[in-house]
Amino acid sequence: MEAGGGGQLFSVDPLERQAARGHGVVTSMAAGSDVIVLGTSRGWLVRHDFSFEDAHDLDLGSGRSGDHSVHRVFLDPGGKHCVATVVHPGGAETYYHHARWPRPKLLPRLRGLLVNAVAWNRQSITEASTKEVILGTESGQIFEMAVDEADKREKYVKPLFELTEQREGIKDLQMETAVVGNSTRYYVMAVTPTRLYSFTGIGSLETVFASYSDRAIHFMELPGEIPNSELHFFIKQRRAKHFGWLSGSGIYHGELNFGAQHSSTSGDENFVENKGFFDYSKLGDSGIKPRSFALSEFHFLLLIGDKIKVVNRISQQMVEELVVDDTPETSRGIIGLCSDPSTGLFYAYDESSIFQVSTSDEGCDMWQVYLDMNHYAAALSHCRNPFQRDQVYLVQADAAFAAKEYYIAASFYAKINYILSFEEISLKFISIGEQDALRTFLLRRLDNLTKEDKMQITMISTWATELYLDKINRLLLEDTTVTIINSVAEPNSSEYRSIVNEFRAFLSDSKDVLDEATTMKLLESYGRVDELVYFAGLKEQYEIVVHHYIQQGEARKALEVLQRRNVPVDLVYKFAPDLIMLDAYETVESWMMARNRLNPGKLIPAMMRYVSEPHAKNETHEVIKYLEFCVKDLNNVDPGVHNLLLSLYAKKEDESQLLQFLDTKFGKGQTNGPDFFYDPKYALRLCLQEKRMRACVRIYSMMSMHAEAVALALKVDLELAKAEADKVEDDEELRKKLWLKVAKHVIEQEKGVKRENIKKAIEFLSETNNLLKIEDILPFFPDFVLIDDFKEEICKSLKDYNSQIEQLKQEMDDATRGADNIRSDIGALAQRYTVIDREQDCGVCRRKILTVGGLHQVGRSYTSVGHMAPFYVFPCGHAFHANCLIGHVTRCSNQVQAERILDLQKRLSLMDRKAAKDNGASVNGEPITSTTPVDKLRSQLDDAVASECPFCGDLMIKEISQPFILPQESDEKASWEIKPQPTPQKILPMTMSI
Repeated sequence: MEAGGGGQLFSVDPLERQAARGHGVVTSMAAGSDVIVLGTSRGWLVRHDFSFEDAHDLDLGSGRSGDHSVHRVFLDPGGKHCVATVVHPGGAETYYHHARWPRPKLLPRLRGLLVNAVAWNRQSITEASTKEVILGTESGQIFEMAVDEADKREKYVKPLFELTEQREGIKDLQMETAVVGNSTRYYVMAVTPTRLYSFTGIGSLETVFASYSDRAIHFMELPGEIPNSELHFFIKQRRAKHFGWLSGSGIYHGELNFGAQHSSTSGDENFVENKGFFDYSKLGDSGIKPRSFALSEFHFLLLIGDKIKVVNRISQQMVEELVVDDTPETSRGIIGLCSDPSTGLFYAYDESSIFQVSTSDEGCDMWQVYLDMNHYAAALSHCRNPFQRDQVYLVQADAAFAAKEYYIAASFYAKINYILSFEEISLKFISIGEQDALRTFLLRRLDNLTKEDKMQITMISTWATELYLDKINRLLLEDTTVTIINSVAEPNSSEYRSIVNEFRAFLSDSKDVLDEATTMKLLESYGRVDELVYFAGLKEQYEIVVHHYIQQGEARKALEVLQRRNVPVDLVYKFAPDLIMLDAYETVESWMMARNRLNPGKLIPAMMRYVSEPHAKNETHEVIKYLEFCVKDLNNVDPGVHNLLLSLYAKKEDESQLLQFLDTKFGKGQTNGPDFFYDPKYALRLCLQEKRMRACVRIYSMMSMHAEAVALALKVDLELAKAEADKVEDDEELRKKLWLKVAKHVIEQEKGVKRENIKKAIEFLSETNNLLKIEDILPFFPDFVLIDDFKEEICKSLKDYNSQIEQLKQEMDDATRGADNIRSDIGALAQRYTVIDREQDCGVCRRKILTVGGLHQVGRSYTSVGHMAPFYVFPCGHAFHANCLIGHVTRCSNQVQAERILDLQKRLSLMDRKAAKDNGASVNGEPITSTTPVDKLRSQLDDAVASECPFCGDLMIKEISQPFILPQESDEKASWEIKPQPTPQKILPMTMSI
């Protein structure tokens, strides 16, 4: 075997030498899914399964004598279903064989029909059933058949169509299906020696072919005769991609698009695209036609003699020539070619051998083929590496450059990465002065760079920036139609506006890769102030942007920038003085919109600058508006803010706002907060300076300087002074002093007749709510005033004093009677008694209370009743022996209280024994009643143990939290534990019964 041509795309290798296995010579062959079925001249089928390296011989003659050669063999793509036609003197017979059957079955309904072609439905065929199969006969008839493996016979055979216009035998068939909604569309191609017929329709095959009874049949007719007309589909992923028809004059081929809806001239939907025709004259062998051919993805394999010529389907150039020279001398040479659509392999066969034609990578050079044909898109789609793509882009770019389509050339040059350097491409455009194309090249090159090329991206972006600026300047120079106003040119050309907008979009896209300092210098050097401001905004250099707008007098734009969330608030404070002077209203509105985002204290310098400027009387004071907003709406507590607002109120002629501000308690509702936040001393000094006397009076009053407040109020308004004097409520002496000051002022100010002065003074006394008497104001009158003028008032005063004396006397008598009652109660308290039942028990020891006292003596200091032990009785009815009560209280009290009780008891006992020894009272048992220290100790002990009943008072409540078992009772608790007794393990006898 030899392969002609340059690089080998296809190779031929012998696969099986004795393929017919002694059953004659090979007459026909079919392949599918690594299975080959051969038909022989003696009526045998030889099935080679290369997956299992197995072969089976199947006799189609059924013992029939005579000549019965296999005419054609057909195998489905899965290698399971086989149809074979046998020709013998009696006619033709068709057999069906399944891969699992031991022998083929005759299809009686096809008896007498010479089947030349079979088309399988690749989309619906299964291993168990052929589904619908189309058969083409030598008489020009088309049948539909289906065979189920389980039935072992044909399910049905239906005639579909018959060629009547020009009767020729059907030489080959192909079928494809596509789902359209809930239906199936069929596409069928059939070939005769001179025509290619196409059928299509929706529904069943019977419906599709029946529809051609009343419509024209679509066909392609080519001149020339060929005995073995063939039709092949190239199958990829179970779908037909393109077809080829071996006709008498050449190979007609095209792409198959079963989803297309192109209408042909005949009304049928045409599913063939990119049609082509290969003339046999291009093979160089005049008059020689191929005996067989096969179709690959990109090539035709043509069998001419013992040579297989490989022709590129796209370029129609022969690329290789394969020579099969291993055929025996007695053989007639290579008979035919067939393909296995499942594996992509091709086979050639002669009378006894099978050869495998395989390809390693037939599409490796297809990019070059398409490129040579100037099919650039197809060339790119077949490129395998970046170098191949660069070749395609270079050819496109050079072609566009030669045609002076520089923008298009720039776009293609930008995609080249390896075979041409960036510098070389740039110089090509620079050398011809195409700055715009160079800019396009740079921009497209940026699109093709990755994030890792940071340095190159920055450099190219900077160069593109300069090219943009150069273009804008050139447009300004070329524009001769601009209107010049104040020596400033305003270009109106659409190209200028377009390039400026494009430049701004470029700056926006490239803001993260452009060097900030370099770009700003470029913009500044070209005088593009607007773009400089725009770029500064993109880079968040808001200080430059705001400064520019302020210089232009556009306060609103500057404020819009400062209102952005990502703008530092320090810039607001920095530009506040300039902005409030430029547009106070807009500035204050902006501050108010910011609410708590701004610190009003830091805006005070700007507000002070605004305040220092003169304003019209009817003009709304913007600073006062903002300060009122801070104080009332934002509840600001900054003393500086409150002081500034107060100072602005003080400068206004109308004092009402100032007084209202001083009366408002801005700190109301705050925990431990002041009522006001301004500095009262500063406020007082300011109000005195501005001569706001009523405000000064109010401030004096707030500072609790009531004397000063009244003194100043007397200079302003007498009623104001009276109100200030009456504000003092918690200091009667000061209040009287203030009213005296007001009274003195009233008496000294009256200049009328003396009796009228006295009358007004007496009327004034009634306003003091009896705080002042006539004797209090007499010193303020002149010495020569007659007493008669005060007769009524003095008498009234004396009567008041007399009433007070009588009231005090009555109170003294009531106090004396109360003291006598208390002394009587104290005397009766010593004679208290209670009745005790003789059977009453002690609450602690449960013995009778009235027990002989030998065992319960506490001390001689207790009063004994006969020979009974001392005891305590409580109003609730509980009674306790003294010793029992002391012991119980000591146990239930804390350590400090218990130690105090025991100490008192010990001291009382010692003093009792000492007193008994001194007076000899221990013999007769008389109580000691005159020992004062003993009585004191006994009283203290009584208070400690008998202040309340231990069962009814707090002591019992506290016992709830005490445990039932005290820590010192742990031994007692352990003695009550039940411990399991160890018992010896007993082994019980076990008996088993069987």
